[in-house]
Amino acid sequence: MTVEMDELWSFVGSKDSKQWVWLALDRKTREVVGFALGDRSQETARQLWESLPGVYRQCAVCYADNWEAYGCVLPKTRHRAVGKESGQTSHIERLNNTLRQRMSRLVRKALPFSKKLANHLGALRYFLRHYNQSLAV
Repeated sequence: MTVEMDELWSFVGSKDSKQWVWLALDRKTREVVGFALGDRSQETARQLWESLPGVYRQCAVCYADNWEAYGCVLPKTRHRAVGKESGQTSHIERLNNTLRQRMSRLVRKALPFSKKLANHLGALRYFLRHYNQSLAV
């Protein structure tokens, strides 16, 4: 089992209020198996790790960038820190692009944005559920 992890930033209310979307993608099925929303800290990385189903936490090898929060939270035996040039996170990077294309509130220089964190989280959950369901068809 292989998981790719990455994060992308968005904002709620104003650009001063950054919210990071942390995602975990099963490389084989392309399904989003975990996500967290928060700042770019170890605490949010831990929320991402805990959002993964138990079988992934026990067995999966996790490829992520060199962001230090991953190294502090993910077990050493499961974590592989890699750069973008390695290609090991190309699927999650593609998903980040898809998110930005299909969810206007995630575009960095767009007029639509979430005014409330609950709306931001709800829209993200809705999109990810629809994305995962579309993979099964």
